[in-house]
Amino acid sequence: MIVGSQVNPEWWRSGVWNGRPIGEFLQRRDVAAVFRFLHARGVSYGRIAALVGISSNRAAEIAKGIRQVTAYEVLERIAVGLSIPRPAMGLGRDAGTRVGGDSDVVAADSGAHSPLASADASVEVGGLARLRLGLDEALALTSVAPQQLELIEESASEHMTLYPSASPQVMLSLLAADCREVQMLSLRRQPAAVQARISGVAALLATMCADAMMRLGDAAEARRWYGTAIHAADDSGEARLRVLVRAQAAMLPYYFGDPTQTVALADAALAVTSIASSPAALAAAGRARALARIGAAEQAESAIDQARRLFDQAGDEDTDVAFRFPVKRLLFYLSGAYTWLGDTGEAYRIQEEALRLYGAAPAVPIDAALIALDRSMCLAQDRRATEAAVTARDAVADLPEAQRTEIILTRATDVTRAIPEESRPGEVAVLTDYVRACRESARRLGTTAAPGP
Repeated sequence: MIVGSQVNPEWWRSGVWNGRPIGEFLQRRDVAAVFRFLHARGVSYGRIAALVGISSNRAAEIAKGIRQVTAYEVLERIAVGLSIPRPAMGLGRDAGTRVGGDSDVVAADSGAHSPLASADASVEVGGLARLRLGLDEALALTSVAPQQLELIEESASEHMTLYPSASPQVMLSLLAADCREVQMLSLRRQPAAVQARISGVAALLATMCADAMMRLGDAAEARRWYGTAIHAADDSGEARLRVLVRAQAAMLPYYFGDPTQTVALADAALAVTSIASSPAALAAAGRARALARIGAAEQAESAIDQARRLFDQAGDEDTDVAFRFPVKRLLFYLSGAYTWLGDTGEAYRIQEEALRLYGAAPAVPIDAALIALDRSMCLAQDRRATEAAVTARDAVADLPEAQRTEIILTRATDVTRAIPEESRPGEVAVLTDYVRACRESARRLGTTAAPGP
């Protein structure tokens, strides 16, 4: 029975599961068996989840053996939430339990000849033995099961595959659960190799959260998440990852801030290691685009050459997975660089090639939209105001509504500002009204956080 929707504590003393006392499963900390035991008694996984502070899906996965529980804090929450006596799971005494007993006391004469016998009276062999046992237990408990770590890494990999085509709100919802799990694992000491892998996953999850916040226009929160990503990447000790998160963080001030900060962050990314990599090519390409935007033409041209050279050495093959850098993404960045340099002829050529590679129905719609908006900027520079406005409007309208986020709307606003005042009636006015309507709709949907003009 369930008393007041709570688990009956008597179950843990007299309950039987699969013909054996439930206490045996508690001693082994077999949480899967414990959850199945409760479920068989009418306690839903949703209720179990609520009692122990995890999601219902995670509770079901634990019960099926898909996930394991090893973190000490989680085991403690399970014991408290399910009214399991802590000693039954080897978690120490419950509050109020009497200290003492035969197993806790060393005979008076057993330490008479011990080297410690003449030491400070507060130090005793029994106490040190218990301390050692507790330390052994803590070291064992803080190790993550290989299967659990692999599942977390697989989940992060799945997020990176989904991320480019999903709306930022959907991704933030999906990422939250894994961020919580990684947080719990990181709260306890882990062996160095395990901690490095956990930190690597944390860096990727935090970078996706940061990028999603940036797309929504929440620059302040994105900046904080990028800071977390950089910290985690540094903790992982993986040079390639350290370059990647810095290169990604460099994009934030390009869209929502001072592009000179993009140059500084990209320089920091390139300084991590001299080994060529696709993240280094990304950093160089982002640096080139920012230099062009601030009018440093000669430096931008040099950075373009560096990006091409690094890509030739270590660029990625064609893929739509997040944070990879295939040739179409290189062209995306070079499109921006040549647009800001005012070399519209080269920009048009690169944009056409990039959009061809992304395809008619791009898996990464935001990249294709931003390339089209670069094209709109080129048309505005060439004083083709009507074409610029129509191209920009189509770029926004072709996106699913949930993808018309602030990063897109800000770039569309840049197009209207690039068109001379005397050329703004007609289609340009239509674009301005359309962007305003999209921004209002985005606020209702919760897909923007930045104030619009």
